[in-house]
Amino acid sequence: MKTKQVKLENFYIGCISLLGLLLFFIHINPEMGDLSNWVLIYTLVGAILLLNHFNIIIPLSGNTLSMDSSVYLAGLFLFGLKIPLLALGISSLVFLLIRFKLAWWKHLFNFANYSIMLVCTHYTFLLTGGKTGETEFPNIMPYVLALTVYFFLNVVIMWFYYYLAQKPSLKTMIRTAFQKQILQEAFTSYLSTLVLSLVLTILISQQPIFGIFLYLCLSVMLSFTFRNFFNLYKEEEEKAKRDFLTGLYNHGFFKLQLEDMLGENRYQSFSVALLDLDDFKKFNDANGHIQGDKLLAFFGGFMVEKTKKLPYIAARYGGEEFGLIFPDVSKQEAFSFLNKIRKEVNDTYFPGIEHSPLGCISFSAGIVEYENGTYSSSELLSKADKALYYAKAQGKNMIHYYKDDQVYHQDREYAKEIEALEQQLQIFLSKNVYTYQHSKRVFSYAAEMSDRLNLSSEERRTLILGALIHDIGKLEIPRDIINKKGKLDPHEWDLMKKHVIYGKEIISSIKKYDELLPLIELHHERYDGKGYPYGLKETNIPKLARILCIIDSFDAMTTERPYQKTKTFAEGIRELRACSGYQFDPAYVEPFIQMIEENHMGQGDRHTVPPDGN
Repeated sequence: MKTKQVKLENFYIGCISLLGLLLFFIHINPEMGDLSNWVLIYTLVGAILLLNHFNIIIPLSGNTLSMDSSVYLAGLFLFGLKIPLLALGISSLVFLLIRFKLAWWKHLFNFANYSIMLVCTHYTFLLTGGKTGETEFPNIMPYVLALTVYFFLNVVIMWFYYYLAQKPSLKTMIRTAFQKQILQEAFTSYLSTLVLSLVLTILISQQPIFGIFLYLCLSVMLSFTFRNFFNLYKEEEEKAKRDFLTGLYNHGFFKLQLEDMLGENRYQSFSVALLDLDDFKKFNDANGHIQGDKLLAFFGGFMVEKTKKLPYIAARYGGEEFGLIFPDVSKQEAFSFLNKIRKEVNDTYFPGIEHSPLGCISFSAGIVEYENGTYSSSELLSKADKALYYAKAQGKNMIHYYKDDQVYHQDREYAKEIEALEQQLQIFLSKNVYTYQHSKRVFSYAAEMSDRLNLSSEERRTLILGALIHDIGKLEIPRDIINKKGKLDPHEWDLMKKHVIYGKEIISSIKKYDELLPLIELHHERYDGKGYPYGLKETNIPKLARILCIIDSFDAMTTERPYQKTKTFAEGIRELRACSGYQFDPAYVEPFIQMIEENHMGQGDRHTVPPDGN
């Protein structure tokens, strides 16, 4: 089918080209020896070349209008057909030489199009009573009808080519042709060309060379004026769709783009994300609203920098909330992008941020991917908002993509418990920010892992809450050991290992969390029995503690630590597979790796780690 379409298109181009060449050579008189004619022809050629360079930009759309048609038509009205055709032939050869990057057949097709238009316009002008060389204009109708034929042929020839090349539906063609803006531009082009061609006709009839010079001056000034006006319009348009404080797109433009994407069906898939700066109100309360505005401006600049070379649309959605549209991007790819910049902004210092609960700039985000049957932008944004709420309920500084309503209802049941345990963790901020952030990441992984495994609602709750609080015993470890750079001494390591016992003792005082004790106390036990504190082996270690051991170890080895070199995600996956059956329960290693590959590794990094660990 595609081959047939290409052949029809090429056949059409060939027919138009042959017809244009035939008409050109039939009406050309090679015996034009009059020197004054050739001076005039070369002057017309120079005018055509110059006018093609100084196009007039039509405001709003940015389309361009070339005044070269007015030169051809003025020549046609004054001198008949031969001089304009010769000017067309010479200018076409010049364009072939200077625009050598354009395919030769496009030059030929354009030349043939003009040749057909000029010949048909000439005979229309004569048949409707027009007289060549007349400048009194007693009857304007021949000029109007001639120009109508000129434009009609141009539209028909080009639209038929467009139809063969693109194969749009009849509905699309009609809708495109009768758009208000297109009709206005067509009328403007028609009227401008008619008026200017008559003006040029009068100027050439009085003083041929000087008249063309005056017309070129007028056209060049119009070109500069309209270009400046268009640039000014674009600047104001850009300001109108930008948020003044952050430099990002504003809420209105974001919604408009989303509606357009849903309406035009240009993308088979795209994703939408809503971001919210964590604890922004607390930052404002601690530092003042002026500093809060500076933080918003800083984060807006950060988002502009991260998206400026990408086809993503980043906007300030309102307050401390931001929106992102990812054209042709899956939710997993959007997750990878946001997770990467989340880590970058975590590590970026901003004055006053040390007073916020996390001690760093952080955001939570919800992502939704467009699916066929999505009714409106409101539906997409509602789902993204639910996913954002879920990320907030997990403990903030996290990203989640929308799955189904059941997950969110379950999470709301113990969102308050997460918030209560968060308060217990806040003390880490004054002692060891690393441990606090590590606990939050392990918590995030555990929430994702619990969705993947066939866990009961109670098991899911226990794993997530236990992951959040698993290292709380490190509060009892001296600060100099916690923050020591380089390897720990044997006696320091022995003390560090006691954090699981200390953690058990701390949480034991809160009776309602007794079910979390095995995860806190036993998450460093090994599947082969070489772990601590008791050296338990295989299924003697509770299931959830075995799962937490994998999650905790992976984050520890893939995150910067004072006493060990950071591994990449790919290296971390190799380590998990190498230790499967020894340190880790093999039943849960591959599901966790699959989750990491799908949710946290870039598209180019996936499947780079062989399943056998080699």
